[in-house]
Amino acid sequence: MVISSLSVVPALLIRALIDRAIPDEDVALLTLLGLGMVGVPLVNAGVGVVQRWLSSKVGEGIIFDLRRQLFAHLQLMSLRFFTATRTGELMNRLSSDVVGAQQAITGTFVTIVSNVISVAVILVVMIEADWRLTLLAVAALPLFVLPARRVAKVLRRVTQQQMEHEAKMSGVLQEGFNVSGAMLVRLFGRWEEEKQRFATEARQVRDLGVRRALVGRGFFAALGLVSAVGTAAVFWVGGLMVIDDAITLGTIVMFSTLLTQLYGPLSAISNSRVEFATSLVSFERVFEVLDLETDIPAPAEPVPLVPAVGRVEFEGVSFRYGGEGPEGLEAVRRFSWHSDGAPPEAAPAPSTRKWAVRDVSFAAEPGTLTALVGPSGAGKTTISYLVPRLYDVTSGRVLIDGVDVRRIAFEELAATVGVVTQETYLFHDTIAANLRYARPDAGDDELVAAARAANIDEMIAGLPDGYQTVVGERGYRLSGGEKQRIAIARVLLEDPKVLILDEATSHLDSRSEALIQDALEVLLEGRTALVIAHRLSTVRRADQILVVDDGRIVERGAHRSLLDAGGLYAELYRTQFETVAS
Repeated sequence: MVISSLSVVPALLIRALIDRAIPDEDVALLTLLGLGMVGVPLVNAGVGVVQRWLSSKVGEGIIFDLRRQLFAHLQLMSLRFFTATRTGELMNRLSSDVVGAQQAITGTFVTIVSNVISVAVILVVMIEADWRLTLLAVAALPLFVLPARRVAKVLRRVTQQQMEHEAKMSGVLQEGFNVSGAMLVRLFGRWEEEKQRFATEARQVRDLGVRRALVGRGFFAALGLVSAVGTAAVFWVGGLMVIDDAITLGTIVMFSTLLTQLYGPLSAISNSRVEFATSLVSFERVFEVLDLETDIPAPAEPVPLVPAVGRVEFEGVSFRYGGEGPEGLEAVRRFSWHSDGAPPEAAPAPSTRKWAVRDVSFAAEPGTLTALVGPSGAGKTTISYLVPRLYDVTSGRVLIDGVDVRRIAFEELAATVGVVTQETYLFHDTIAANLRYARPDAGDDELVAAARAANIDEMIAGLPDGYQTVVGERGYRLSGGEKQRIAIARVLLEDPKVLILDEATSHLDSRSEALIQDALEVLLEGRTALVIAHRLSTVRRADQILVVDDGRIVERGAHRSLLDAGGLYAELYRTQFETVAS
């Protein structure tokens, strides 16, 4: 407001110089006017520094708030969302789109406000000087406004397309630059295909950027032509008025200075629809994600497990993956700032997707081992994922100590249920940091004790940096068996009452397999364990065996009784476990 108001002062000083100081030979006034010409930019500079500090503080605060909210919201999404979404596109929303949203506030909005103030102050001064020239100057205003609507629609559409292709380009980068992707490209020799895939998206971003620049430039060129015509008209009419002594020379010189300052903000105001239309695309893309409802909601009134015992029970549980429509980011509702009055969309038809789990009921008592066996794709892993709420059941209940897991706080559920998956994930950090992910307050002695119990301490001690060794992206500097034992040590640090274990030792050498089996003996001791069994020894020692097929529990019992029944378990035993044993 201060800078916009001071913008008219130099023109007033010039009029006073021409109309009063020089004709009257007033040296004092001339000196005062000279000091004013110096003082105005000094004040502007000081206010500009304060404005820059405030705008940067607000802008960075907006980026921080939006990123934090986006990250926190996405963390509550189920695995279904992440399996249907490319990681690079999510990263693009938290980086480029958030910055664009910040620019809409600290750039576009501030510019509009300052331009409105500038136009108001300039018009007041011009009307006070001569209302006739002022009307002539603003007569061209409709020519500023009319093209803006059409240009805004075009730029909004082009900007949205450009951002979507930038997100896809980020997805290609993320897939190609992680260790697994880079290895796959090299193993199959697909460098040219990947280069082409990236170039396709990058080319779209380039072409849309060129189109966006040309559309904007054409609009600004038209505005510049209108400004030139208006200025020429004021000059011609004002010159005639000076010749006829209707106004002073200082007034027409002041008008010539103010016209430049008037048409600039007028152009910016008429272009504000265009700028806002493009700037708000970023906000829309951010709000689309924030408006996604999580299918794993936090309980409104959590029920505590004090103390947790570890009894797990499934009551008539059924589950299937997703509905009929798109999932992940493809399922976002296109956010709109304006309601078009259209009726709400009809409710989607019930899903016809196959049930992954159907009417499963069983109980695992504290301290017992329950083995899940069955053919590939039968639903064993899905059943295990329902306990820690990686997915929520479609119907039925999963209970821990008699409490529905949907009523247990996320933090308490994570502390109660420990999971060792087939594919061990390690962060690009030290071994100690990866172990402490389970318990950040764990001391060095506790790390060593857990690693020793998992048969990995000796290997770690032999590394040059010991527990401070960086494991690399996804732990690729370690072997499969070493990563698995670190995962076991990590769960031992967490000390959960319920353990879910997807045994993955068949692809390891015999020594690593033996070390992991010894570590698993320690890990399973005294815990309620649900184990997706790949080994005969695990199956034989299980307190109960659940045979899963096509999402159902088709058989249950002990090893010997199931063998004698001659059903699916007996067949699996002959084709899988007996072969391994031999």
